This record gives sequence, structure tokens and C-alpha cells, in this order.
Amino acid sequence: MEHKKIFDERINDLVEHIEQPKKREKKEKPNLKESIYSLQLDELKQWLKEHGEKPFRANQIYEWLYEKRVKTFDEMTNLSKPLRDQLKENFALTTLSTIIKQESKDGTIKFLFQLQDGYSIETVLMRHDYGNSVCVTTQVGCRIGCTFCASTLGGLKRHLLAGEIVEQVVKVQQALDEVDERVSHIVIMGIGEPFDNYDAMMNFLKVINHEKGLNIGARHITVSTSGIIPKIYQFADEQLQINFALSLHAPNQELRQKLMPIARAYKLDKLLEAIRYYTNKTGRRVSFEYGLFGGVNDSVEHAEELAKLIKGIKCHVNLIPVNYVPERDYVRTPKNQIFAFEKTLKKHGINVTIRREQGSDIDAACGQLRAKERVHETR
Repeated sequence: MEHKKIFDERINDLVEHIEQPKKREKKEKPNLKESIYSLQLDELKQWLKEHGEKPFRANQIYEWLYEKRVKTFDEMTNLSKPLRDQLKENFALTTLSTIIKQESKDGTIKFLFQLQDGYSIETVLMRHDYGNSVCVTTQVGCRIGCTFCASTLGGLKRHLLAGEIVEQVVKVQQALDEVDERVSHIVIMGIGEPFDNYDAMMNFLKVINHEKGLNIGARHITVSTSGIIPKIYQFADEQLQINFALSLHAPNQELRQKLMPIARAYKLDKLLEAIRYYTNKTGRRVSFEYGLFGGVNDSVEHAEELAKLIKGIKCHVNLIPVNYVPERDYVRTPKNQIFAFEKTLKKHGINVTIRREQGSDIDAACGQLRAKERVHETR
């Protein structure tokens, strides 16, 4: 019962602080149920024990959720009807409904999901030579305020609960089941700042990494942050094998704070101290995500400055030709200039790649589909 009490307090907190979606006619609070996907295996065992059931039932439930990927509790046929009824009463098996599914000619699929309270989020499936990668969202909107990103339009509405993040992967896997494919990689780079919803993100990671969960290897998972310094230290101390990326986007403090207001709170020199702590503590390299914005941060001089800034750090630079977002003013860097930037970094011994463009014929930029289709959420 203690677990449910904690959840109820969390939900009441969450409901108190969200705006009512404009399409809801009444002002009542939405009736949100806890997602069954929020529960780690040990938490599910504890819940079963508190409800007079044998803990081994948790393994059966996990098998139905993550191996057979059922869509109703009634499909869990080796559970008693009273237990299935209790699960239905206490948990939601579906907290996301598909509003739009956009498919690109390159195989990229973007999903716009609606949550229980009427808000919407995006999830993206990207097909690579090495497997299928899902980019998940951690918040409804974002409060970081990056000037190049559609995700931040309308600000932060609320954090997602762990189960709402897990279910994004499950929904994509259910779609892939139809073509006998598997989700092999996860990137936590969708709408929102993952480290601003740290506890839910960590719970999500534990569920999808668990051998009885989605069993996605830690080295196939990447989490990205815009630079919340205290959480970088905390994440380093977790000593995980999960890949870590920092959205850098500028080689100096002045330019970075113009692009990313978070840089005013977390200065670049202190941020790099935290990054060095991470690489020293874990022995793992960090990926620097560097979006190229035409005429803003993409000159050879910027590349020289970037090489000097990150010299000596165990790292990799991922150059990202910017996706055009109608609500923003940035334009794409010409190809020859992208290659010149890459060549300059390589000259200084920096490991660098250019991200392959995907989904250019759909609303590929993060937050772009939501901004277009759910205008009432992003004003």
C-alpha cells in the first residue's frame, strides 16, 4: 500500500501543476492511473505480496509485458481472474494512444502520442545499419529554452512518469513486431531535458535494461543532457555502462548562452570540469553533440576554438546539420562548410562524425510534429 500512496501523492502533485488542455470541456482533474510499466521487477513483487499474491507472479507479468507484449490484462491467461481484475483496478496497461504516425522514405517513423491527461509527446524510430534505434521523450515540453529547438515552444507542462517513457519503447516494439524486427538501441534525446526528470529517467533505464524487461544492453543506450552540472556528477557516480552525450553547440561561453540559456546558470568552464569528472570516474568517453547553424557557429575559426576547448578530454564530436524548424530562424550550413569543420577537428586529432540526416521528408526535428499538430500546447 505504501507504493500506491507514494504514487498517489506524485500524481496529485503532477495534476495540481499542469494546465488543463484546451480541448477538455470540463475543468475536472484527469483520472490518471499508474502505468504498470513504471514498476521495476522488485517493486512488482512487493506489490503482489501486499495484495496476497505470490511474488513469482511478477516474473509471469513481466513476460506478458515485455516478451509477449500484450495489449490487455485479460490476455495474461496464466494469472487468476481476481489478480487480473486487481491489476486492471490499480494500473493502466495503456497510457499512450497514437494520434499520428509519420513514415519517411528512409524508414524513419515519428509517432505523436496522446497521454492520459490530453497532452502529447513524440517518439521516433530510426533505422540504421546496426539496428533500430528509438528516441524517447522524457517531458511534456521543456523549460531549458534552447533557441534552436521546437521542443521548448510553450515551455514545460509536466514531467513524464517512468512508465510513460517505457511505454514509448513498447509501442514502437509492438509496431516492429508486425514486420518481425526488434528495437536494439535507445537514445534519450526526445522532447525535454532528461536530467531535469532524473529519477523517472533512471527508473526507465533500469526497466528497459533488465534481462526480464526489454533487455536492451547498457552500451546500446545513450542519454543526452544540455548541461545540468549537479546531475552530471550524480550520473557519473552511478557507474553505468550507458553512453553519455552533452549538447554543446558552441565553443565559447558567450555564444553558448545565446544559443542555450541554460549556459547562464551553468558556465562552460564548470561544465567541462564536470565532464572531465565523468570521464575520469567512469573511464568512458563523452559524445559532444554540436549542431551546425549557418553563419552562427559553423566557421573554421569556431572549429579551431572547439578543438582547443575539448583538447585532452576522452570524447567524440557528433556534428549535426540542423533541421529547419519554421518557428526558428536558423538555416542549414552548406555541405562544403560542414566538411571543412570536420576536417579542422580531425587535423587536431578529434574523433568526429557527421550525423546522417534522417526523416527529412517528415517533421523530423525534435518537437516539430507536436508544434504543428498541437498548437494549443506550444503557445
